[in-house]
Amino acid sequence: MYKNRSQGFTLIELLVVIAIIGILSAVVLASLNTARTRGNDAAIQSNLAAIRTQAEIYYGSTGGNTYGVAQTTAGSCAAQANTIWADSTIARSITATEVTNGAGTVVCNSSPQAYAVSSDLLSGIGGNMFWCVDSTGNAKSLAAALGAGVTACP
Repeated sequence: MYKNRSQGFTLIELLVVIAIIGILSAVVLASLNTARTRGNDAAIQSNLAAIRTQAEIYYGSTGGNTYGVAQTTAGSCAAQANTIWADSTIARSITATEVTNGAGTVVCNSSPQAYAVSSDLLSGIGGNMFWCVDSTGNAKSLAAALGAGVTACP
């Protein structure tokens, strides 16, 4: 009776296995997207921390203990002569932040005695969508980007 039966899987068995593989791959892909977004947020935070470190080096190396002349365009991260934004290491960190957050907002404000930088986060931390660092040592999440001319993380 069983001699005529061929070896192999039935169509139903194959469909069940394919369905299980599809469900598992959907779960894994959803987890990878979340991990990638959190990784980008960590890169943004790291870049802003590098700005904070380099700004303190700049502050000490000016001889007059200053972050440079008053910024002429509030909120702009463009390299303005005699400001911390003209420092090549800070400029590279700003560029890396802009690339990582993808067309997000990076706000840079400075005066001779203070500075602050904020950037969009991709996933947000605790529901907030911006990360801010300033000259007082603050590094925290914010619900909104820095306003023009603000030199401290609120």
